[in-house]
Amino acid sequence: MTFRQFAYRNVTRNKRKYAAYFVCSSFSVMIFFLCALFIFHPAISGDMILSTAADAMLAAEAIIFVFSSLFVLVSVGSFLQSRKLEFGLLLMHGMTKAQLNKMVFLENMMIGGSAILSGTLLGMLLGKLFLMIGAGFLGIGPLHFYFSWQAPVLTISSFALLFVLISLGTFMLIGQDSPRILFHGGTRAEQTPRISPLPAAASALLLLAGYALAASASAASVEVIMFPVVAITVAGTYLFYTQLSLYIASVLRRIRRFYWHKTNLIMLSGLSYRWKTNGRMFFMVTIVSAVSFTSVGVFASIHTLSKELKLDYPAAVGYVAKAGQGGYRPGADLQGIRSELERLGLPYETLTLPVKYAAVASQTGPDRTRLLPLISYTDYMQALAKAGFVSAEQPLQDSEGLVMIGSQRDRSLTSSRIKAVYTLEQGTRIEEVGYTEHVPIAEYLLPELDGQGGGDFSGMVISDSQFQAIAPVHTDSYTGFYVEDFPQTAGIASTLSGKGKVTYESDSPYAVVVSGTLFEIQNILYSTMLFASLLIGTVFFIAAGSFLYFRLYTDLDHDRQQYSTLSKMGLTDRELDRTVTLQLALMFFIPVGIAMVHSLFAFIALQRLFYLSIAAETGAVLAGYLAAQGLYFFMIRGRYLRNLKKNLI
Repeated sequence: MTFRQFAYRNVTRNKRKYAAYFVCSSFSVMIFFLCALFIFHPAISGDMILSTAADAMLAAEAIIFVFSSLFVLVSVGSFLQSRKLEFGLLLMHGMTKAQLNKMVFLENMMIGGSAILSGTLLGMLLGKLFLMIGAGFLGIGPLHFYFSWQAPVLTISSFALLFVLISLGTFMLIGQDSPRILFHGGTRAEQTPRISPLPAAASALLLLAGYALAASASAASVEVIMFPVVAITVAGTYLFYTQLSLYIASVLRRIRRFYWHKTNLIMLSGLSYRWKTNGRMFFMVTIVSAVSFTSVGVFASIHTLSKELKLDYPAAVGYVAKAGQGGYRPGADLQGIRSELERLGLPYETLTLPVKYAAVASQTGPDRTRLLPLISYTDYMQALAKAGFVSAEQPLQDSEGLVMIGSQRDRSLTSSRIKAVYTLEQGTRIEEVGYTEHVPIAEYLLPELDGQGGGDFSGMVISDSQFQAIAPVHTDSYTGFYVEDFPQTAGIASTLSGKGKVTYESDSPYAVVVSGTLFEIQNILYSTMLFASLLIGTVFFIAAGSFLYFRLYTDLDHDRQQYSTLSKMGLTDRELDRTVTLQLALMFFIPVGIAMVHSLFAFIALQRLFYLSIAAETGAVLAGYLAAQGLYFFMIRGRYLRNLKKNLI
């Protein structure tokens, strides 16, 4: 038998242990390859709007590769840890350290090479189906199968590099331990886990603090506290698995009536050792699952975001002609838009209104505004009526003014915003008394009132009499084209704006937004991100299952010996089934349960950014994951019990 054959037989004889690792690696390679097929498809990469989808899919590729690197590294480290007794035996029988390193390197490369080959071949077989599903998600016509040479080259080279680097890294993981230390490291520690009440209490406090911060976040603060909350929650989760869970188990063991009831003694004793050994693995499963749940849940809310876009852009096409632009004639632009709408057969109504800019001498509050955009109350109500909004807002009196919201997100910022009182250079006083119920003029068409950090508040609505009395620095002209089915305006005014908008802050003599084009870009972007997050979530889910599977089958021989002894002492099959099922259920569902709680609080915080509720979509995602986990649990439980009962007396 040659050395290569020896390494090959080591892999095939342990195929039961390596099965989940191989399946997960192959699946990651397949998903990476399919994403590459999508990115390099000429219908995607060559289109101006669809290229946004290619960019999103490229980000998904990067996430899959980074996660795969961590997954392979952790898995290989666990495999090596579980084989220390075997390594000690080989060294005792004369194998040199260099030969041991070479053997492990060859084994890893055999598994990695097989995963790359099988994953790429599966990707080729499923390529057509994947492109059909991808086209369905994006809402575009069917994509023909196109095999680009870049896809396999990128996939094979990326994962080959990954497996080579990880395999070389195993030299450091094995270390220079002597055979005696390897023997000692290969035996399973059976000492009672050490538990300290302080880290256990710190875990509870960190988790509660993270949840409290997430639940109390406002739209203005959610972006600021996001990273601290994630760090606190991750630290609390780690301490939960390494300290708090063991502390809870020790408390339960002190309750004699509970501990000595039926098989609770066996179940709790075994669970404590499993928890101590697998705490870090449970921690990884929880964090990976929480990230997966949250990302899929957010992007599953795409329809909610689309509804918000309709409210944010009352006119299908909004156009603002800036004043004081020499030699520029906005009439030609407006006529071009009219011609395009008529060519498409889209009935439309128009509204043109003036936007005055008044010089501000002073104002209360923390912000400073030099030029205040103003529209009259009558024009405001006309804009709402053209957009189909119903409003019961009463006419404004004297110096009263309503702040115009530029998007639905601004509603969540109004509670923390300080209302200001403006004194214009001509002596007129304008006092903010509230906010408009609807968006009259879309964002990007007017300068932001409070700057980038203060939302998209776009100016003021004032009474007709005050509007007439104000002498402006200059007056812009806003024209809105109102269309019943705004998505059909996609691509209109492409000569003015290729991607659907030119902001007021740009150097252009006009500002324009085309809601149909923006809707199509956003729709494709969110659909792609949902598609990509589902793919990544599936990779995460399979990887989490792989970790659990690996730990179960690593301890199988020990568990078989333990239950064989208990069986001789009188443990019945029914009691064995109940004990094992309860232990497995806790291992499978506690990490998922905690991940769901993490995700729920993440959704509560993210809800602050949305005007409409995303509860239904996120609930459906969590229910779907729970159902998949339940199915996986029953499948693994059946196989594990069958293997456990082999040769059991």
